[in-house]
Amino acid sequence: MTTTDSGGRYTEAAMTEAMHRIADQLDVPSHDARLLRLTNNAVFALPTAAIVVRITRSTTLHHRVHKVTRLATWFAERHAPTTRLATHVDQPIPVDGLLATIWEYVPPTEPAPTVEDLGHLLHHFHHLGTPPFSLPTWNPVADAQRRIADAEALRDDEADYLMAWCDRLTPRIATLNNQSKNHLVHGDAHTGNLLRTPDGDVVIGDFDPTCKGPWQVDLVAVPVGETRFGRHSAHRRLAHAYGYDVTQDPDWPTLREARELKMVCAAVPLLASAPGIAREFRTRLHSIRNQDQQARWTPFGDLNREIRP
Repeated sequence: MTTTDSGGRYTEAAMTEAMHRIADQLDVPSHDARLLRLTNNAVFALPTAAIVVRITRSTTLHHRVHKVTRLATWFAERHAPTTRLATHVDQPIPVDGLLATIWEYVPPTEPAPTVEDLGHLLHHFHHLGTPPFSLPTWNPVADAQRRIADAEALRDDEADYLMAWCDRLTPRIATLNNQSKNHLVHGDAHTGNLLRTPDGDVVIGDFDPTCKGPWQVDLVAVPVGETRFGRHSAHRRLAHAYGYDVTQDPDWPTLREARELKMVCAAVPLLASAPGIAREFRTRLHSIRNQDQQARWTPFGDLNREIRP
């Protein structure tokens, strides 16, 4: 499996082939498999087998896979409101130089999780404590810098601006981390990462970005998304459910900028292969450069399923 797209990631066809090989290895049916996401990971639901197969699309992210399996095991031991690894499989599973993890399938259940569910869940999540093993420190700048360094279609002026933005944010992020007392941070807390179980409980998944740092980080995606995507009332409802309004936090300007940096740089690896995403990236960057908080953005997921912020 060597086929990659222009961003250097393994293609949908290659990842689908790998998923079927994993299913054969596990001796489970995959005829009804469907692709859920194609971002840093290819995520497939196999409903008949009652599992989800999650395959990394980069050989440089193996450390994340091992971190995720350790976290998921710890969450299960703590009875945390999180998705669960399949218990009958040795994890992770190697497949052609990549790594895969196998998760319990949660069938789509109504009603869809809400921001109120997110607020209540995060309140529980943030009181779990920290695991008895090392976690990376929250560092959105380092992630952005890696994406910028790997970009193939980024103009020099764009790269220069983004790197200067990273440089300005670096000491402010360090200050927040020094003040944070190393709280558990999910890292990408939004309703798209929530699932409702058939029992009615709500759980959160996607632990790739989970780290230690300021807990307020997990309350930022909703208000920033409300401003940039023109959504209404979501932040007020989240703040009420959690019991804290992050927009009134003294560090809100830094927290907001860190989230916006992530939302802009998420597109960088796909500029060469996805014209719609490239246009949206430049819309976002233009509004940042001009300090235009009124500019409306379009979710990348509405333009191309290969990336979702």
